[in-house]
Amino acid sequence: MFTSLMGWVDARFPATKMWEDHLSKYYAPKNFNFWYFFGSLAMLVLVLQIVTGIFLTMNYKPDAALAFASVEYIMRDVEWGWLIRYLHSTGASAFFVVIYLHMFRGLIYGSYKQPRELVWLFGMFLYMALMAEAFLGYLLPWGQMSFWGAQVIISLFGALPVVGEELALWIRGDFVVADATLNRFFAFHVIAVPLVILGLVVAHIIALHEVGSNNPDGVEIKNKKDSNGIPLDGIPFHPYYSVKDIVGVVVFMFIFALILFYMPELDGWFLEKDNFIPADPLKTPEHIVPLWYFTPFYAILRAVPDKLMGVMAMGGAQALLFLLPWLDRSPVKSIRYRGPYFRTALTLFIISFLVLGFLGTQPATSLYTNLARVFSVIYFAFFILMPFYTKFDKDKTVPERVTMK
Repeated sequence: MFTSLMGWVDARFPATKMWEDHLSKYYAPKNFNFWYFFGSLAMLVLVLQIVTGIFLTMNYKPDAALAFASVEYIMRDVEWGWLIRYLHSTGASAFFVVIYLHMFRGLIYGSYKQPRELVWLFGMFLYMALMAEAFLGYLLPWGQMSFWGAQVIISLFGALPVVGEELALWIRGDFVVADATLNRFFAFHVIAVPLVILGLVVAHIIALHEVGSNNPDGVEIKNKKDSNGIPLDGIPFHPYYSVKDIVGVVVFMFIFALILFYMPELDGWFLEKDNFIPADPLKTPEHIVPLWYFTPFYAILRAVPDKLMGVMAMGGAQALLFLLPWLDRSPVKSIRYRGPYFRTALTLFIISFLVLGFLGTQPATSLYTNLARVFSVIYFAFFILMPFYTKFDKDKTVPERVTMK
């Protein structure tokens, strides 16, 4: 009966073909390691955010006079409402943890290089959409930090020449962050941006499966096939990696549950203390900072004295990530066979990103501002100098087939 049913479905919809093309007959390299958990974990957290978000909208009020109270109502009076809210807020930070580790994997193994340039570009557009989604959702609790954080970020658009003030006014829907701002942010957060994210996820996966997955050796497994056209160094994604990913899911859920049940605010890193105070347009918080996943770029913004140049530097720090496939001139993909120049540059880049993330959470004192300038230079140097140090690096010989290190 099941075979007959699937035959009826396949005649009208390619269910079996999609299952085979993307799971049971999609051949992935047999030497995946720990770093390859984070793609599937990102999918898991995306589903978590969508499901918890749907339940939150059932009781949330996108009204400046009612928004904060509705969040308190969800936390205190809705059955299991506190759990749903904390799942969503903790999930937002978990999403960026997973995404940053996923991007780091791409950097160390050269997953942005030919023929996967489009996979990387889709991933970067997805990263931008996630940042937009997080920023839009950040305003919705209508707490002090949400209100003033939105006020500061939206005002940055006003620094753009000619169209800046009109653009900031259009984003707010008013001359200040008010009810109109909350309504349009809610609409974009719940409907518009999630649709874009889902479309980009599909495009990202289709592009990946078209060219095949990269691996820790950076060897193209499609170059070595048997008489049946199956890669010699490939294994079916299902059941091998679909089962292996369960291990990553179990470990992730254990850590996630510890944070969720014992420290969902994580001492202000996931939920700031000021955000438990209703928004007050007449009282500015002592220290306005975005959530941790924006702080590296916020530190770059503050490191530049001129407002317009700071906005351009912040935008450039993100735009350079899109150019990575064309800046890297090395024929070698994986860091296993890269030379000392790339290894040193990547280490300095990661250190600069982490330090900038910390500096973005601190007051803008002269010491912290000067440090932010130093590490901003290191951040940009990684990209600007990449065509030179990757071209003249002393790379090792890459094996013809994957190794099982």
